[in-house]
Amino acid sequence: MTALGPDRGGRWTERLLADGTDPDPRFTLANERTFLAWIRTALAVIAAGVATALSGDLLAPPLRDALAAGFTCAGGLIAALAFRRWLRTERALRRAESLPPPALAPVMAYGLAAAAVLLLVALLAAR
Repeated sequence: MTALGPDRGGRWTERLLADGTDPDPRFTLANERTFLAWIRTALAVIAAGVATALSGDLLAPPLRDALAAGFTCAGGLIAALAFRRWLRTERALRRAESLPPPALAPVMAYGLAAAAVLLLVALLAAR
């Protein structure tokens, strides 16, 4: 038990720190900044879902609801995958291995491009 509560949440950190050696702190901090950038992106995508849901009569209700749900779910997925990417990168740094490829980036880029095209088509069809 710590001052913040039980140590249950520390198990994954103990396993991470027990593996390999401490990398240069600059690399760990850069990995953390990248993680936070993905979290900011996730928040922006969730905000796009909220804005879409509140767009009123700009879009037909079924399309508006589908886009809002899609953006919101995508934001949650990005946040979850951001942590997974941070953890995999941190392990690779500690083991002095090659860094894992950024699998999330192309999926997110193509997904957002498809959503933008769908939104543009929906806006043009509504006029």
